[in-house]
Amino acid sequence: MSLRGTPYVNGGTDPSGFDCSGFTQYVFARYGLALPREVREQYRVGKSVKAEDLAPGDILFFSTTEPGPSHVAIALGGDQFVHAPSSTGVVRVERLSSSYWSPRYLGARRVITQP
Repeated sequence: MSLRGTPYVNGGTDPSGFDCSGFTQYVFARYGLALPREVREQYRVGKSVKAEDLAPGDILFFSTTEPGPSHVAIALGGDQFVHAPSSTGVVRVERLSSSYWSPRYLGARRVITQP
């Protein structure tokens, strides 16, 4: 959450600027978990999670710019997630149930063991 407000930078992978998959890769690396760099590669790791079983730390995938996974975010719990969207220009928290994100949601993956 301390990274909220970090600017969106296409190809960005550090706190000077992130794109969506650079953000998830950076956050998970801080916890000792290596994620691939690209959204489609991240979509292949971990275990699939049903929408009703989402937990903080799950990786959420959306179809935004092309068919299939093209955007990634991190679940915060409840209806919220954090991500680096190009449309708003900064890392921010949004709601999965929003009229924009809900129809674009593809699924989630869990790469860490939940308690």
